[in-house]
Amino acid sequence: MDESGLVEARPGPQEAPLSDGQPELSDGKPGAAVGPLRWKMNAALFATTVVTVFLAGAIYEGALPNQLDALAILRALPRGYTFALPLLAILLFHEFGHYITARLHGVPASLPYFIPVPLLNPFGTMGAVIAMPERIRSRNALLDIGASGPLAGLVVAIPVLWVGLATSKLGPLEGAYAQEGQSLFYMAMKWLVLGPIREGHDVHLNATAFAGWVGLFVTALNLIPIGQLDGGHIAYALFGPAQDRIALFVHGGLLLVCGMNLLYFLPPALASGGDVGQAVSNSSFYAFWFLILAVMRRMTGVNHPPTDNAYLSPGRRAIAGLCLVLFVVLFMPTPWAMYGKID
Repeated sequence: MDESGLVEARPGPQEAPLSDGQPELSDGKPGAAVGPLRWKMNAALFATTVVTVFLAGAIYEGALPNQLDALAILRALPRGYTFALPLLAILLFHEFGHYITARLHGVPASLPYFIPVPLLNPFGTMGAVIAMPERIRSRNALLDIGASGPLAGLVVAIPVLWVGLATSKLGPLEGAYAQEGQSLFYMAMKWLVLGPIREGHDVHLNATAFAGWVGLFVTALNLIPIGQLDGGHIAYALFGPAQDRIALFVHGGLLLVCGMNLLYFLPPALASGGDVGQAVSNSSFYAFWFLILAVMRRMTGVNHPPTDNAYLSPGRRAIAGLCLVLFVVLFMPTPWAMYGKID
């Protein structure tokens, strides 16, 4: 995703025969059975992701040698632990929240397939996908599986961010600098941990705080109510087929956010003879994410797979509402921006 980002989705077929009146398990599928556990490819991808995330952490800590020396790079990798360990913990809680909930509901699901991304983004990974070869037939199960990942990830991300902010330093924003995305929740966390921050100053995130911020960012992306993202599952469980129409507006809304960023960054750059390319880069993330989701929806179907019933328990309706509120307060209109001229 652009220079940053993680993906979490669960593709599955769009059509399957509806219930024929046989007794149902909790996922609504007659006689559902969980298949054998396949893990070798998952383990290999996860091991590679561990290396790439440690590499990202070492880069963030400035621990890599200036010269291209493979042995020196290997020696520097452990210094990335302050970023890698908390981020991996967030991702594992998120993914296994989905996986364990799916198994409890008797829904066939693969172990997470982690996606290592060395050097191409500052996180070292694009997250993970879990394959679910059959549609989820019960709205209760759909809500549980969709919501369990983001909520489990936040259980780790919030204390990680708290500790990271408490050990980071405040300082002026001057020269060329990068500004991480701001959300209502993130700004509230900074105020709670650090108190009011003077104008022209901000927190300079240490590696642990950066990992916590990434946890909020990936959760917000996954809660977008589109397709088979977590937010798509949650919204379909709550709204049913009406969610397919809602998703069209939300998907188009990503381009609107991109346009708003262009209106913010581009005119000052043009007026001052500044870096137009940097202004476009600051604004382009959601255009890229729009394209990623368009490809994903083409692969898995534009509409969300149907469920066999419309029942969603009152407690789950409350959880679905909470998740939608979380999406609003976690959403970052500008996920990453560079300011000032970089020589």
